[in-house]
Amino acid sequence: MKAILNHLFTHKKLSRREAEEVLTNIGQGIYNESEIAAFMSVYIMRSVSVDELAGFRDALLSLCLHVDFPEDTIDLCGTGGDGKDTFNISTLSSFVVAGAGGKVAKHGNYGVSSTCGSSNVMEYLGYKFTNDLDTLRRQLDKAGIFMMHAPLFHPAMKHVAPIRKKLAVKTFFNMLGPMVNPAMPNYQMVGVFSLELARLYQYIYQQTNKNYLILHSLDGYDEISLTGKFKVIANRLENVLSPADLGMRQVHPSELFSGGTVEEAARIFRNVLENNATEAQKNAVLANSGMAIKCLNPRFSFEESILAAKESIESGKALFAFKTLLENQ
Repeated sequence: MKAILNHLFTHKKLSRREAEEVLTNIGQGIYNESEIAAFMSVYIMRSVSVDELAGFRDALLSLCLHVDFPEDTIDLCGTGGDGKDTFNISTLSSFVVAGAGGKVAKHGNYGVSSTCGSSNVMEYLGYKFTNDLDTLRRQLDKAGIFMMHAPLFHPAMKHVAPIRKKLAVKTFFNMLGPMVNPAMPNYQMVGVFSLELARLYQYIYQQTNKNYLILHSLDGYDEISLTGKFKVIANRLENVLSPADLGMRQVHPSELFSGGTVEEAARIFRNVLENNATEAQKNAVLANSGMAIKCLNPRFSFEESILAAKESIESGKALFAFKTLLENQ
């Protein structure tokens, strides 16, 4: 690791193979905590390259517990690390998509740089994490969605988790989360915290057979926040849109706040699924779940996709998907 750090400290980059080797060694416990923290800190101070990110992804996918289901599935996942502390928009959107007929392989974790990650809220609401494939298969069949708590599928990350928790800042592991879904979904909607990272994702996803849709709000959110304009990058689409383009009003950041506690975030979560949320909360979920539905159905217009999401919430189908998931544990 000393040689690797000296290489990086002179502003040199790793090749894809070198990056894969380093992260494989980290996952196998070859380096100590101080060495891993120093390595992670390099990428807090400078950008990760396409080859480095691809190599890191390759390592984590080779070390993970794979979920091999034949259905075409989608993951809705944000990188986190935007520092905005919003309520759980992508997790809620996952249930909306499931309610609209999509098959969702949701990958998530506890919050690192936010109050309440997807795993925090799901655990609070009574979901029991598992990596039992028969249980996950049943959940997908019955509810149209299953949840993968990252530590159960990436055991190699046990060497990194305590360091990330102590640092409590975004690292390149935030960037990797959506890329290392163990189910290898055919469809992926990912929100990122910067335009630079959006480009990195685009370069990497262009080399795969995924149907992808990458989102970034220009004021820094890793999702469609409706607080201003946002960038959409997909296989056959690239555009900057505004809330008005989706038929929605612009909202204030305070309207998306998680509440600062897991308990409050869970209350908002229930309100959205029960169609009792504020207009801003509901619209944020509709905008993001609508985009995911469009990712699954590229021929849909934005209007058709959002209408499908709206019907999922207002008919109770999204809530049914959530309740059915909890009943099949």
